[in-house]
Amino acid sequence: MSENQRERAPEHVRVAVIGSGFGGLGAAVRLRREGVTDFVVLERADSVGGTWRDNSYPGCACDVPSHLYSFSFAPNPDWPRTFSGQPHIRAYLEHVADTFRLRSHLRLGHEVLRMRWDADRLLWEIETSRGRFTAGFVVSATGPLSDPKIPGIPGIERFEEEGGKVFHSARWDHGHDLTGKRVAMVGTGASAIQIVPAIQPRVGRLTLFQRTPPWVMPRVDRAITGPERWLHRQLPFTGKARRGILWGIRELQVSAFTKRPGELGLVEQLAKANMNRAIKDPALRAKLTPSYRIGCKRILLSNDYYPALAKPNVDVVASGLKEIRGRTLVAADGSEAEADVIVFGTGFHVTDLPIAERVVGAEGVSLAEAWKDGMESLRGATAAGFPNWMTVIGPNTGLGNSSMILMIESQLNYMADFVRQLSLLGPGAALAPRPSAVAAWNRRVQSRMERTVWKSGGCDSWYLDASGRNTTLWPGTTSEFRRATRAVDLGEYEVVRAARSAREGAAA
Repeated sequence: MSENQRERAPEHVRVAVIGSGFGGLGAAVRLRREGVTDFVVLERADSVGGTWRDNSYPGCACDVPSHLYSFSFAPNPDWPRTFSGQPHIRAYLEHVADTFRLRSHLRLGHEVLRMRWDADRLLWEIETSRGRFTAGFVVSATGPLSDPKIPGIPGIERFEEEGGKVFHSARWDHGHDLTGKRVAMVGTGASAIQIVPAIQPRVGRLTLFQRTPPWVMPRVDRAITGPERWLHRQLPFTGKARRGILWGIRELQVSAFTKRPGELGLVEQLAKANMNRAIKDPALRAKLTPSYRIGCKRILLSNDYYPALAKPNVDVVASGLKEIRGRTLVAADGSEAEADVIVFGTGFHVTDLPIAERVVGAEGVSLAEAWKDGMESLRGATAAGFPNWMTVIGPNTGLGNSSMILMIESQLNYMADFVRQLSLLGPGAALAPRPSAVAAWNRRVQSRMERTVWKSGGCDSWYLDASGRNTTLWPGTTSEFRRATRAVDLGEYEVVRAARSAREGAAA
């Protein structure tokens, strides 16, 4: 082999982690704890943080309590509020990267362009924007809230040509001053209800295009006092106890979402009372009152959303945006509004993950093709036809009422045992989930899904894919999922042997 060929040879690692949000950094910490040091974290951006790096819009904060929205192995006694804002969560993730000595494993600015399974050498070939790698095992932690979705509204190009500004909430343009501008907010999800009250006082006019009104509950947020933080620093078990109480309350709520949606009627009354306190205009109340069961879409938390909508410079259009004619925005109901800026709070590619188009498995089929009829995985982690590959926050691992960090840590347990099983098998072997095991797991999940509020609540949410299946949420408690992912069941996997020896593969 020539010197040039050696220079061009891809870097080989035991494990490649894709993404550096909670899932990717958590995987990196767990790998180190398992004694695996030969790994990289490939990140397309120039810093860690995932969705908490990308979403920096005004008012951005988490709707899960701080002490529950953090790793159990990296408690933070100094959270400033019971519900933390984006800057504090991003700073926490930077702290995790430093505390657990992950910087040397990070490969920032390395966007994964393509991954292909080499069945002869039993490894993944990974092409990035800044070099090539090979890896024996891949952990995809890109997350479902990574790639913004902007609907194709006719006329949007002309709006920009005429000097209008357009951006998505996850790509906020902080250099564009909204003071005195006519701003259109498209969407009424978790981002929009934070953006609206944050920008309402300074814009000239704010028009909210609302296809479906959300259920909004009060946000019981407050500053965490100095004595509380001191107590958590000096007596760490108090922080653990606080986390445990928050977790337990949410576990008790699960059955109402997954088995007995009728029990949510009282919660609806509380949500209506929350709206009625701020909205006195009967016509506006009618626009803002959902027609579906609470919980069918994610329940949103805010103390200032409804008061902002009642301000004189805010208009609520109870219809989606259909067309743009110059600077005139036309709703599906025919109403019109003028705008200088359009902000899309229209969510992400959740059930059609863009990364899936870049992953090519054992049969030369991409993950997107394999999932064309809906995402399916084994225990939310591995996919049929994709050996030695797993995803964090995969199909049916989302939550409607609790912290995703709990689910991530359960998947990290599964990942750790996967790595152990590969070590026991030795070189020249890989694990591929049996299609029958994947199908059986998904039948059980979808059967349980039928009783949930997400299927029976009468709404059309981003939890559902194009065929109406809920391939996003977990229809059970986090405890159940922890038990289901405690260890790899080898009976659900095929042991794949190399077609040729490792030495032949390396020489090739």
